Amino acid sequence: MGRPKGGRNREWTVEMKMEVLNYYFSGHSFKDTQKKFSIHSNQFLNKMISDYTNGGKEALKSSRKPGNPLAKYSSRKKLTELEEKEYEIMRLKIENMRLKKGYTEADAILAKKKSSEKNSK
Repeated sequence: MGRPKGGRNREWTVEMKMEVLNYYFSGHSFKDTQKKFSIHSNQFLNKMISDYTNGGKEALKSSRKPGNPLAKYSSRKKLTELEEKEYEIMRLKIENMRLKKGYTEADAILAKKKSSEKNSK
């Protein structure tokens, strides 16, 4: 039993994870903790407990990298003036980071072409 089709993964902050762990460590059972906080995966709760016991509160921070920051702007047809400025700033920051790493415009075009070939197979 998973999430409904098209649903999004739930975002867990460190504070939310600490609330779950405090509840569990205060003497409640594993199943009670899962029911109270609507946690459907045993693996997720086990990982949360082991991370906390091995590394403390610091280990509960998410290590996921953020996705494409431009996606929320590029998928919309009309942007407000503020959103247009934010989009331009982000685009320039990304371009600046690429230039610092030594990428040229030709490298970016070549990488884009390779990824589109992979996707079309």
